[in-house]
Amino acid sequence: MTPATETIAAIRFGCGLPLSGKAPRDAKAMIAALAGPDRMAQAWPLAGQEALAPLQFAAAEAKKVRGAGREKAINDARAQIVAVSEQAVRGTLARAVAAEDGFRERLAAFWADHFTVIAANLSEAAIPQALIEDAIRPHLAGHFPDMLIAVSLHPSMLTYLDQAVSVGPNSQRGQRKEAGLNENLARELLELHTLGVGGGYAQADVRELAELLTGLTWDPRRGFEYDKRRAEPGAETVLGVTYTGEKVATIRQALSDIALRPETAAHLARKLAVHFVADQPDPAMVEAMAGAYTASGGNLVQVYAAMLDHPAAWTGPLTKARQPLDLTIAALRALGVTADQIMSMPAGRLRKLVVGHLAAMGQPFRRPRGPDGWAEEEEAWITPSGLAARVTWAMTVPQQLLRELPDPVEFARRALGDRASEALLWAAARAEKRSEGVGIVLASAEFNRR
Repeated sequence: MTPATETIAAIRFGCGLPLSGKAPRDAKAMIAALAGPDRMAQAWPLAGQEALAPLQFAAAEAKKVRGAGREKAINDARAQIVAVSEQAVRGTLARAVAAEDGFRERLAAFWADHFTVIAANLSEAAIPQALIEDAIRPHLAGHFPDMLIAVSLHPSMLTYLDQAVSVGPNSQRGQRKEAGLNENLARELLELHTLGVGGGYAQADVRELAELLTGLTWDPRRGFEYDKRRAEPGAETVLGVTYTGEKVATIRQALSDIALRPETAAHLARKLAVHFVADQPDPAMVEAMAGAYTASGGNLVQVYAAMLDHPAAWTGPLTKARQPLDLTIAALRALGVTADQIMSMPAGRLRKLVVGHLAAMGQPFRRPRGPDGWAEEEEAWITPSGLAARVTWAMTVPQQLLRELPDPVEFARRALGDRASEALLWAAARAEKRSEGVGIVLASAEFNRR
C-alpha cells in the first residue's frame, strides 16, 4: 500500500513525523513554504564567515607566538573554533527537529553534501557550517548559478580545495617559482559541482579553468581577495568559450556559463531525484526536472516543483535507506525531543548520545571521505556493522533521552503514520519493556527507509 501523501511528504521529503498543524503536506504547500523566510536559521543562527574570521585570525596569530606560551595560545584559539563547530552540530539538529518546513532542511543538507568541504584540522573545524550559512542556505530557493558562484568564491571552499594557494605558471609569483598551479577546485567544479562525470569536459578544460581561477584567495584578517600577482595572465578557453577581461567578473561569468549548460541540468536533476526519491529514479521525472532547470535559467524552485509535481515522487514503495543523520533526526522528532533540549544538552552528553553514534553508523558529522560527499546507494548504509550500530542506538539511547518512554504502539503510529505495518504494531505491543518496544520501532525496516 502506498502511504498517504502527508506521510510521504514527511518521510521522503522532510525530516520525519509527526507534522505540526502548520507543516506543508503536499507538493504545492512545500513549494510555497520555500518562498517564505528561513525561520529555522532565524531561530537558531549559526556562525558564518564574518563571525568565524576573527577566530581564524587568532588561530593564525597563535602560531606566530614564540616561547613557552605558544602551545597554550594555539590551544586556546582552536578551542574557540571547536566551540563554534560544536554549536553547528546543535543548531543543525535543532533546526531539523523543530522545522515545520522539513523540505528546506533536507535541501540544505543535500546542497551541503553536493558542495562538500571537510575540515582538515581543528583550526578549520567550523568551515563547513560557514559555507552553509553564507553560500548555501541563502540560495536554496534561488538560482543555481548564484549558489555556485557564492560557494566557489567562499573562503571555506578556497581553503578546502587549496585554491587559495594556487598560482598561475606565468604569473608574477609563478615565474619566481614560489608556488604552482592547483587544479583541485577546477576539477571538482566540473566533475562534481556542475557537469558531472562524463559531462563532456577534457583535461584541457580542467587546466584552463584552473588557470582562470588563479588569483582567488583569502586572508583571515582581510577576507576574500583577488591577488593579481598569482593570476595567470591572458585568456583562457573553457569548454570552447574564451574568457578575457577583468578576472573576478570573468570568473563569475565562466561559472554562470558552466552552471547553465545542459550537462549541468541533467547532472543536478538526476542527483536530486536519486537523493530524494529512489536510487534508480523514473527517467521521465529526471527529464522533466532537467527541462525545468534549462527553461528557467537554473531556478531551483522550478526544479524542485518539477520533481514534486511528477507522479513518481508520490508513488511506489519508500525504498531509500535513511542515512544515519536523517535517521537520528527522525528519531528525535518522533521521541519528542525538542530543539531547546538539544541546544541545552551538555556537550559530553550530546557526543555520547548522538554524535558518537553517527560515527558508529558510518556517518561522522560533516566528515565524508572526500569531496564527492556521502554515498546514496543502499549498499553503503545497510551493512552488518551499520545495522548493528543502528540497532544499538535504537535499543539503548531513547531511554537515556527521555524520563518516560511512550507506549510502543502509539510511538509506532506517531513515528510512521500509516506506514506502520500490522506486523510491526504486533511486535511493538508484545515487547516486554517499553524500551524494547520503542527500540523495535526505531530499528524496523519501515523506520530505516524513506
